[in-house]
Amino acid sequence: MVLVLRCHPRVSMLLVLLLFLLSLAAGGKLLVVPVDGSHWLSMREVVDSLSQKGHEIVVVAPEINFYMKPTKNFIMRMYPVPFTQEELDSHFFRNIENFFKEGSFLERFLRTYEGMKNMSAILLSTCTHLLYNKELVRYLEESKFDAVFTDPILPCGQILAEHLSLPSVFYLQQLPCSLEFEATQCPNPPSYCPSPFSYVPRTFTSISDHMTFMERVKNLLVGFSEHLLCYLFFVKYENLASEFLQREVTVLELFSQASVWLMRYDFVFEYPRPIMPNMVYIGGINCKQKQHLSKEFEAIVNASGEHGIVVFSLGSMVSEIPMKKAEEIAKALGSVPQTVLWRYTGPVPSNLPKNVKLRKWLPQNDLLAHPKTRAFITHGGSHGVYEGICNAVPMLLMPLFGDQMDNAKRVESRGAGLTLNILEMTSDDISTALKAVINDKKYKENIKRLSDLHLDRPIHPLDLAVHWVEFVMRHKGAPHLRPAAHDLNWIQYHSLDVIAFLLVVVLLSLFISLKCCLCCCRRCCFKKGRTRKATKSKSH
Repeated sequence: MVLVLRCHPRVSMLLVLLLFLLSLAAGGKLLVVPVDGSHWLSMREVVDSLSQKGHEIVVVAPEINFYMKPTKNFIMRMYPVPFTQEELDSHFFRNIENFFKEGSFLERFLRTYEGMKNMSAILLSTCTHLLYNKELVRYLEESKFDAVFTDPILPCGQILAEHLSLPSVFYLQQLPCSLEFEATQCPNPPSYCPSPFSYVPRTFTSISDHMTFMERVKNLLVGFSEHLLCYLFFVKYENLASEFLQREVTVLELFSQASVWLMRYDFVFEYPRPIMPNMVYIGGINCKQKQHLSKEFEAIVNASGEHGIVVFSLGSMVSEIPMKKAEEIAKALGSVPQTVLWRYTGPVPSNLPKNVKLRKWLPQNDLLAHPKTRAFITHGGSHGVYEGICNAVPMLLMPLFGDQMDNAKRVESRGAGLTLNILEMTSDDISTALKAVINDKKYKENIKRLSDLHLDRPIHPLDLAVHWVEFVMRHKGAPHLRPAAHDLNWIQYHSLDVIAFLLVVVLLSLFISLKCCLCCCRRCCFKKGRTRKATKSKSH
């Protein structure tokens, strides 16, 4: 071998390159701290891909959850929590029931507040029992991970990353009160001009980037209130983090330590705005290659004839609704000639038309990819919206809660669909909107244009996400992407000290100049006075 290397330097270079590639291929060790529900369903795509590339994945999850179940692709470490599956389901589905209940604004607000308070208590309890599970934390300390992969909507993962002194990768769509932009030191008013309050809608405002005067007023007021909302949302986690880490810490400080932020949208869907170099856009990460439909669904689609099908799903977390609302929807769906595939697990509406097929589960992406699909009725979750964009299917959106209103507004403002208020819509409203989305060619043309833009990319978002997680694991973080703004205090960041210094210099210069002018004037006046006196004395 030595002789070969001496005689053939190219072979030597190839061997060195091979060894380098093998070292890169050697799997690392990743700690995953997810958030349950649809958040986990999306994150699992990245986790499975990392596992297939040879990395050892350890996922920590509560014993009681919705979707986080063990698989062969990763090690799952479960920890006990002080509630049962029945209590968890009851709290969540009671919130859904309360959402559809009629009543005054105050009554609905109080019901929503009570439901959110109960769910927040469960989430905080889950986080507390994770951090104070001594056996589990000891195992994590001894495991020598390369990085932490977490969803920051709940800061438990970042608290663990700080405790273990590990770099972290965040996986999210957005945070309450736009905290992701403040935590990354992304340019924001009043330090950035022109003011993003005039063209970047704040979270949960349901307005577009082309605002009327009153919408800009609303946007500004929401922006000013965000700090208070953030404090109320995260204050208990700040106390928990300070107690666990044994030092005073804020959630903003915790989040600012993230190495890379994987943002689950792109600028085909999101409105343009400034971002930082460690914010990587991976919108459409859940869009998969089309798979063949099962015989059951293939038969339904083929039987639809020239009219085609409509896919209807309110997401992974909402599969049934109150009977009154279900009957209104069923009546409207019977007014179109298309076959409607509806993901629904509740009692069958008494007026269910023949063209509507109820199923407990739908191969949603595969149905949307079928050429006979004419429209997609969705709640506006990011998964469904991106599947609609990827497959160029116009959408009728019925947002329920969270970021779904904002998502629906983005689709509607792009001319790719229509939005209905699910609480106030009637059968006629649904029927009119659905017929418009199916029959008006502009919706299909607009969603096709968005789809072409979205799919015209150098790398699939899933591969991009995997690359950046591996990047952080290999390099123990990404400090070269961290702006120096993190090291500035509020006065320095807004250059208030510089402005004050320049103001003092200008004022001092003006003062000195004024004094000099006054002094010159006095001397001139004094000389003129002496001259007049001398002239008068000579004349006498």
